[in-house]
Amino acid sequence: MRGGARSWAVWAVGLSAYVVAVLHRTSLGVAGLDAQARFGIGASALASFAVLQLLVYAGLQVPVGVLLDRFGSLRLVVGGALVMAAGQALMAFSDGVGGAVAARVLVGAGDAMTFISVLRLVPQWFPARRVPVVTQLTGIVGQVGQVLSAVPLAALLSGAGWTTAFISASAAGVFVAVVAMVALHDSPERRINTGEAVTARRLGSDLATAWRHPGTRLGLWTHFTTQFPGTVFALMWGYPFLVAGEGLSRGTASTMLTLFVLVGMIGGPLLGVLVQRHPLRRSWLVLGVIAMNALGWALVIAWPGRAPLAVLLLLVVALGLGGPGSMIGFEFARTFNPPNRLGTATGIVNVGGFVASLTTILLVGLILDARTGGRAGYDIADFKVAMSVQYAIGVLGVLGILRTRRLARQRLAAEGVHVRPLREVLAERGWFSAQRLGKG
Repeated sequence: MRGGARSWAVWAVGLSAYVVAVLHRTSLGVAGLDAQARFGIGASALASFAVLQLLVYAGLQVPVGVLLDRFGSLRLVVGGALVMAAGQALMAFSDGVGGAVAARVLVGAGDAMTFISVLRLVPQWFPARRVPVVTQLTGIVGQVGQVLSAVPLAALLSGAGWTTAFISASAAGVFVAVVAMVALHDSPERRINTGEAVTARRLGSDLATAWRHPGTRLGLWTHFTTQFPGTVFALMWGYPFLVAGEGLSRGTASTMLTLFVLVGMIGGPLLGVLVQRHPLRRSWLVLGVIAMNALGWALVIAWPGRAPLAVLLLLVVALGLGGPGSMIGFEFARTFNPPNRLGTATGIVNVGGFVASLTTILLVGLILDARTGGRAGYDIADFKVAMSVQYAIGVLGVLGILRTRRLARQRLAAEGVHVRPLREVLAERGWFSAQRLGKG
């Protein structure tokens, strides 16, 4: 039966693969300062590693979504784990920029196969009423991989050294590939689900149909706007910002990144329950998360000089909610698309956050290099200017959400589903007067 002990066991296997994928994805963030010393590069060159990784990830999302509809989750999870393991092994022995670039390309390619494949397992193994919560749990518990990179991987880097740290990460990838090969099943009925053969006509039709639906695009803009602040922080610039900019010790910075993950793990299920209970108010949850991210950075940037630890904690808490908020984008994809093109629609949505993230990571690196002349060593003023670029990306995303939300509601109305304005609902419940809401 869907939702029983067997379902949770299969989900746990897929989740373990995603945890290790996040470890691989974020490993360069904690190794950023070590990478600059090892390869003799500046901030923009370091940022280009992460940008390339995310570019590969984002560029493969739609093709991987099509492959997922065709070949199922098991094959893609195993393949992705092995490709990432190869990338980390290459990084372990790379002494030049060329090898490091190739390694991050492999990590990005394997990572692209993992997350949406694990998400595809959820509606296969759980009843519909549980899907929003389990989807949140998938995204948030998967971020334990950031803890693995922020604590044990960082400890290996500072102790045993570069090669040992990345070989250990590679071994973890091989291990989860073997576990998935043995224990993962695409559905309760079949170990491997094989969809219809992919033809050029069907591919074009599925892509066009998924993209034309405003609900899919609403999911994309949701993911675009909520995910990138946390990804930029955890994947690339958070650790250097806390250590070189705010003057924290490496141990304290690692603790802050761990807190970032824990906040998401707590907030994710709560948001999942809210989405489950109020499916027609999901966009307001998204906008609330975006506002908290914007306010968190505003407080740190406006603070004179280095911010106190309490203010940085507030920032990390706000950023930690971005991951759960981005998962709502996949809920839009799931509820607005039929199962046969869910992989394609999920791939489209997943492009959003990573395009925003890679753009922001590169812009931050370019601004830091412009302010320092490409020399190593940054102060807090440099980081404040560079991090402010996030607001431009955020405004673009909010405009996209508002536009596609309006179009999605029009589509629902045409299908006979009426979404009442939030102010009417609040007034009906006596939270505010109708007169005040009308003026607002």
